[in-house]
Amino acid sequence: MAIGKFGLRAVAQSFARDLGPKGVHVAHIIIDGQIESDRPGYRADERGQDAVLNPDAIAETYLQLHRQHRSAWTQEIDVRPWVEKF
Repeated sequence: MAIGKFGLRAVAQSFARDLGPKGVHVAHIIIDGQIESDRPGYRADERGQDAVLNPDAIAETYLQLHRQHRSAWTQEIDVRPWVEKF
């Protein structure tokens, strides 16, 4: 799976280089963790508040990406739960 994901990242970077001068912001976002939901095993009260990703926090990250100033923008964001160890 790592090779495929690296390829996806490379494609996003290529598109960003090609389309950036035309005013199109291409970004690669990695959501690396379980997203909180009502399903058993995905609830924050079961796993811990910092062990699952809050959907509203993910949405806020996307919104910040959309609103960032073009003089200082990012091409990639990794979203992970607080308790994840590297």
